[in-house]
Amino acid sequence: MPKLRGEAFWRETLRSAHYVVAPMVDQSELAWRLLSRRHGAQLCYTPMLHAQVFLRDANYRRENLYGEACPEDRPLIVQFCANDPEVFVQAALLAQDYCDAIDLNLGCPQMIAKRGHYGAFLQEEWDLLQRMILLANEKLSVPITCKIRVFPDIDKTVKYAQMLEKAGCQLLTVHGRTKEQKGPLAGVASWEHIQAVRKAVNIPVFANGNIQCLSDVEECIRKTGVHGVMSAEGNLHNPALFEGRNPLVWEMAEEYLEIVRKYPCPLSYVRAHLFKLWHHTLQVYQQLREELAKVKTLEGIVDVNRELKLRCQEEIANQKEGEKPKEGLPFFHWICQPYIRPGPKERCRENGDSGTEKGVRGKRALEEEEDGNSELLSKNKQKKKLRNPNKCFDPSLKPKYAKCDQCGNPKGNKCVFNMCRGCCKKRAFKEVADCPGHGLLFKTKYEKSLSWQHSQRGIQTPEISQRGDAEVGEMAVLKEAGDS
Repeated sequence: MPKLRGEAFWRETLRSAHYVVAPMVDQSELAWRLLSRRHGAQLCYTPMLHAQVFLRDANYRRENLYGEACPEDRPLIVQFCANDPEVFVQAALLAQDYCDAIDLNLGCPQMIAKRGHYGAFLQEEWDLLQRMILLANEKLSVPITCKIRVFPDIDKTVKYAQMLEKAGCQLLTVHGRTKEQKGPLAGVASWEHIQAVRKAVNIPVFANGNIQCLSDVEECIRKTGVHGVMSAEGNLHNPALFEGRNPLVWEMAEEYLEIVRKYPCPLSYVRAHLFKLWHHTLQVYQQLREELAKVKTLEGIVDVNRELKLRCQEEIANQKEGEKPKEGLPFFHWICQPYIRPGPKERCRENGDSGTEKGVRGKRALEEEEDGNSELLSKNKQKKKLRNPNKCFDPSLKPKYAKCDQCGNPKGNKCVFNMCRGCCKKRAFKEVADCPGHGLLFKTKYEKSLSWQHSQRGIQTPEISQRGDAEVGEMAVLKEAGDS
């Protein structure tokens, strides 16, 4: 049977899906996909999978895709990040029998994507992307799709989308933000960019960005003309978003936990989902927030969820007539609802800083915070402090290490050259010297090799005995240096 393409692929294979759950790292696992499908989602993506790891690691394949077969989990698109055409296609060939399409991630804006050279950090490398999609379109039995971020310039974004379509992309998801728009700098996604792409290409287009409730979905489709709308954070805070409902949080949490019992996943995924679902309630009951962070078993998470439910039910029972939600929320905190990410100015005010540029404390600046005050420590350092309350992050109290004379790394305490091991090894080899502190014995081994050479002179063949001591000694030193 020939491979379906474009509109036919969206209409027949994807069943004209309008409501789509985004690929989310460690968050769109099977259990969450099933919960979302029960509440209106028509198409789901797997979490982003690393093509190189998927290709070489059988356990990774089993944990992320080859697990229990679930007929309910279709249609399904598997998303990969990759930067090598052959690796991408080989990984996709291993996945194609378990899904309805393969998606190439060209939208991840995180630092890990920059370091790994994938996601949105490939959007300027059009020749590479063409080769990847052309090869995938030729080799795979399922269609190839792409998820992209936009350029600031609409015309360049349109040309980018047209290039991907020409290479063989059969469906395009457009996140209406640039790769720089992330975290507190996310801002509003540009539906104008998405509308321009939709008009310029002949393949189905999904929109991503600014989706918090069903009315957003309907407005996005009306304004941009896209075939479907994808939600990430909106879905995490309210998995019934596509039903147009705002259910009680514990209803969704209990249903999700029951699915997890049948289709287990790492505890970190479960905990992260409950943090999202109970986000507003955990601002009220901080102690339960700490308990949820520390719990080590699924049953422990179930117990925390039950306690949160009881606290909310008690609050409902004591509620006064006409009482309104606090903190400016549209609903009471025990009802599933959007979380609006604060912008830089709001985040500064939360941290007690001014709204100026100087007051914006980026993630890296927070990581480098050296004050012992736990309120100013990064989340990672706060976790370390929970595990070890006596741990101190004050640099003035940390031990000082003497630096290598050559490179600035910590030197060996007993190094005769006052260097780190790497620099010491180079110098000792060059000068045929010993450094007992680093266990480098080039001089000693050289002298032993000369001694051995003298002892063997009487039994060597004439051809061998003609070699000078210097040559033999040099060969021995090179051999010993290689061994060390």
